[in-house]
Amino acid sequence: MKAVVVIPTYNERDNLRQLLDEIQRCAADLHILIVDDNSPDGTGELADDLSRSNPEKFFVLHRGTKEGLGRAYVDGFRYVLKKDYDVILQMDADLSHDPRYLPAFLDQISHCDVVLGSRYLHGISVVNWDLKRLVLSKLATLYVRLITRMPFSDATSGFKCWRRETLASIGLEEAFSNGYLFQIETTYKAHAKGFRVAEIPIIFFERNRGRSKMNWTIILEAVWGVLKLKYQFPRSNGLVKKVGEAEAFGVEEREDSLDSRG
Repeated sequence: MKAVVVIPTYNERDNLRQLLDEIQRCAADLHILIVDDNSPDGTGELADDLSRSNPEKFFVLHRGTKEGLGRAYVDGFRYVLKKDYDVILQMDADLSHDPRYLPAFLDQISHCDVVLGSRYLHGISVVNWDLKRLVLSKLATLYVRLITRMPFSDATSGFKCWRRETLASIGLEEAFSNGYLFQIETTYKAHAKGFRVAEIPIIFFERNRGRSKMNWTIILEAVWGVLKLKYQFPRSNGLVKKVGEAEAFGVEEREDSLDSRG
């Protein structure tokens, strides 16, 4: 199984070297694509320097202008889908997503089509958030579940693992969202098409270097965008059910098996 992780960056120079070192320590065979949005702090230049140390596994995609998280992911996903990867992961560059969970993602993806890293699967697993941020996140999760009827504990998660066929089938070119709504949109479209979605528990660490990209524009986009998802992309009629011992991870499976799809 050949796997790659896609990591968008904007002004993450202070975090990048540590992140790549930890990924190599936790998942030595994993390839890495950095998608840099023309960071003024020199993140892209540092990424180029690091890639030269291992050009077979480290790649850098430079985007000319900052267009937001969603567009960076779309370009990164398009890049890796042209390669021969079986599995595609995504994670943040700010060290909030711990690379030690990468082996668990890679193990679980063999049983499903998408794996979400959940902060809320077993209570609340967040470090260094203030009460306002925690309440906002929980309200957003409840709102998404109420509108979309997705059963997942953390549909807003940006720490994910995809089978390439699943990612290629959800219409990346038609994605309308840009900020953190992009995470909800891609999960919802996979769920709406009846793909098997699993959750594994993670601990989320608030960044201690750099500045958060969250703002009210992103929040408002998510509020209206979730409604748009609900009514423009209705769920398929395929039955969905919990199965086997994977139920502990929140796995959903269609009546037809993965193997029967060919």
